[in-house]
Amino acid sequence: MIGQHRHSIDAKGRLFIPAEYRAELGNTFYVTIGLDGCLSVYSDAKWAELTAKFDALPVSKARAMRALFANAAECKPDKQGRILIPAKLRQYAALEKEVVINGVSRCLELWNPQRWEPVEEEGMDPENLAAAMEELGF
Repeated sequence: MIGQHRHSIDAKGRLFIPAEYRAELGNTFYVTIGLDGCLSVYSDAKWAELTAKFDALPVSKARAMRALFANAAECKPDKQGRILIPAKLRQYAALEKEVVINGVSRCLELWNPQRWEPVEEEGMDPENLAAAMEELGF
């Protein structure tokens, strides 16, 4: 998944997911806490991969992932392509009205625009971008 979109959450906590992302995510997907104060959205297949990796972890290492699973929600888009984001997850990510939806390869990220702006600026810094490209072998 790639690209960036902006949409609004309605008063009931529903967010429109663009058709291109719904096609990749399928009919059922999972929303949970993400890194840096955003939410992560996984397809059913990616969630199954994540769960399998979690199940293979020793109990001592699995503890760190408790919050990820405890705060996950299964989502199915309605006929208008909207998903309901639970209040606890909206609060975690400070999602109030406008939401930045980013494709991040294996998942989507849902961001409060004010939280996303400095993250995007840092990622677009030429030195940081060069370091990231080098890390990937480019």
